[in-house]
Amino acid sequence: MAEFFVAPGGVDSNAGTKARPFATLARAQEAARKAGGGTVTLRAGTYYLPETLVLTERDSGTTWRAARGEEAVVSGGTKLDLAWEPSRGGIWKAATPAGLTLDQLFVNGERQHMARYPNFDPSVRHFNGYAADAFSKERASRWANPTGAFLHAMHRHEWGDFHYRVTGKNADGTLAYEGGWQNNRRLGMHETFRMVENVFEELDAPGEWFHDEKANLLYFYPPEGLALKTAVVEAVRLRHLVELRGTSRVALRGLTFRHAARTFMDNKEPLQRSDWTCYRGGALYLTGTESCTIEDCLLDQLGGNAIFVSGKNRRVTVRGCHIVKAGANGVAFIGEAAAVRSPLFEYGERQTLAALDRTPGPKTDDFPTDCLVEDCLIHETGRVEKQTAPVQIEIARRITVRHCSLYDVPRAGLNIGDGCFGGHVVEHCDIFNTVLETGDHGSFNSWGRDRYWGLKDVDLNTVTLGENRNLPLLDVVEPNILRNNRWRCDHGWDIDLDDGSSHYELRNNLCLHGGIKLREGFYRVCENNVMVNNSFHPHVWYGNSQDVFRRNIVFSSYKPIGMKAPWGKECDTNLWHVPGQKTPLPATELQKQNGAEAHSIQADAQFVNPTRGDYRVKPGSPALALGFVNFPMDAFGVRKPALKALAKTPELPVNGATEANTLRTAAPRTWLGARVKNIVGLGEVSAYGLPGESGVLVLAVPVTSPLARAGVKNNDVIVALGDKRIATTADLPTTLSATKVTFYRDQQRLVRELVL
Repeated sequence: MAEFFVAPGGVDSNAGTKARPFATLARAQEAARKAGGGTVTLRAGTYYLPETLVLTERDSGTTWRAARGEEAVVSGGTKLDLAWEPSRGGIWKAATPAGLTLDQLFVNGERQHMARYPNFDPSVRHFNGYAADAFSKERASRWANPTGAFLHAMHRHEWGDFHYRVTGKNADGTLAYEGGWQNNRRLGMHETFRMVENVFEELDAPGEWFHDEKANLLYFYPPEGLALKTAVVEAVRLRHLVELRGTSRVALRGLTFRHAARTFMDNKEPLQRSDWTCYRGGALYLTGTESCTIEDCLLDQLGGNAIFVSGKNRRVTVRGCHIVKAGANGVAFIGEAAAVRSPLFEYGERQTLAALDRTPGPKTDDFPTDCLVEDCLIHETGRVEKQTAPVQIEIARRITVRHCSLYDVPRAGLNIGDGCFGGHVVEHCDIFNTVLETGDHGSFNSWGRDRYWGLKDVDLNTVTLGENRNLPLLDVVEPNILRNNRWRCDHGWDIDLDDGSSHYELRNNLCLHGGIKLREGFYRVCENNVMVNNSFHPHVWYGNSQDVFRRNIVFSSYKPIGMKAPWGKECDTNLWHVPGQKTPLPATELQKQNGAEAHSIQADAQFVNPTRGDYRVKPGSPALALGFVNFPMDAFGVRKPALKALAKTPELPVNGATEANTLRTAAPRTWLGARVKNIVGLGEVSAYGLPGESGVLVLAVPVTSPLARAGVKNNDVIVALGDKRIATTADLPTTLSATKVTFYRDQQRLVRELVL
């Protein structure tokens, strides 16, 4: 096969040999096409792309690689030649070329911060700095011309985030802005977790910059010790660096990709009843490909999605890559909505069985399938967009994620957004330090809001007993499998199978902090898992769900919410680990919780070495007699030596530690004839779809109660009376006149007249 060389000092009229290399990737592409394929070898240096490199069917069979031992950088930016001069208060300024639009600024290879309020603080969890007054009228009064500024805010329930572009000021001095389409459940901005950037008057901290496009001036506050006049300054231009369109057998190997523009304002496409929207693009974008490979590449500080596999793709492999500090997702596999039968897009939408397409599986082949992410280190993604993950899967089939280390992210480490179309395998991964900026999620997070979910004319509590028993499997036609992984989430659940997630197999998972949550769904098997310092969280299951929970080791009683016995098809042969309890005893408390567990026990599991993270059990452990099988504790995460040397590992738990108890009491009381109690804990916040640990749950409301006349029902959560917030039962008044009652039902906020 032909081999062509490219070097920054080359010349495009050269022959493309090692001695006489080309200068540009476009010239190398032309030569490889004429040769019918081959290898393009990039020598050390940075290649600033004038436009996106698009590889098509004509490029099939081509390998693009860095020369052995050399760093070849493919950049969507441009190097700026600036003449700096002092401006004011430690700030410098320089003239920029006319027409330059500056999305991100890199200095000596590090991304700097747009002038922002509050200032960047790496120790602050949300946005690395937030303030309730970030874009208040009072704050905006300091800004002469904020047009072009960006407003960032967390979702009201912390289920993601919103972004807006300022278009000017209103007559009353408040900001005018557009945006907010980045979340598929638009319940409004969080009142506190807010941040603003790209405002000249907020340029007041080292590392901040502002570009005045009209005056063609760049202002920069250099960090202490930076030799600014000799620094390499680069601006970002392109959204996509390389696109693979309709090509096959193309390989990208050993390359570094930098300088892709942020895309948060174009994240508009709703995904199927998911909480998410997406921008269908990335620094590396693949569509219509077969057997393409991205291997041993560094994807560094990219502004949006690092790798986006869109629509019909077959056998894409991402292996041995390091993806760090991406603005959005690390690797996203997202098919086209046209592939889904009877799709719905907004959370509240519902349909009927009579109108449902009941043909199993996809409608078209416009989705990724048989793809692999293996031995990859992906961390600190979601630097801009919080409704993202290191690996995101939606409308896809048979995606395998193996031996990956995923951590330090604002939301889930791995997200499967629907049941379309199953067959995914997650194995031997290390996923931790997740849900750092959002709430009500897990290190693994999924939904199953598929065709069957929420049907208006079907009783889902009995659906598995009749002719429609396979309704929950119409989309998730193959089981999703999570096995031999290590998980840790300190702000949610280690594994969170949320709304409708069905047809899952969870085996041999080591959960270090948050336990396993299964919300309503069908046909799930959860067995042979260890839940350290936590337990099993079953939430609001359908009757006759056919779920199985067996041969697991838990550290406490279960944490059920809204459950009715019996739970699923089988709950038995589990071990409740009680340190020092040598003689096994019946797990009577578990039996009381679910009316099953006839063979489950309480005993010391006899772990091999928990202080070093080895939760295998010793020979003679009572867990073995229940059928528990040891699984490897030293095979989590990346294996590639270069990546393993860089990868972090999770903090190991202190044996016997438990979650901090809430100060809120769960004791019920009677009010207006109804039995009510405080909302207590993250589990109830999640189960009832609340914005936080606040409100009063209605346990039982008689028909004679004024609450019943107002339409309040059992399991509603009262959050306000008139203008008064109801945080706990102590806020409920003893005397009351006619007013409005605000409450949540099925994750919807409702307001009704309360007449006494």
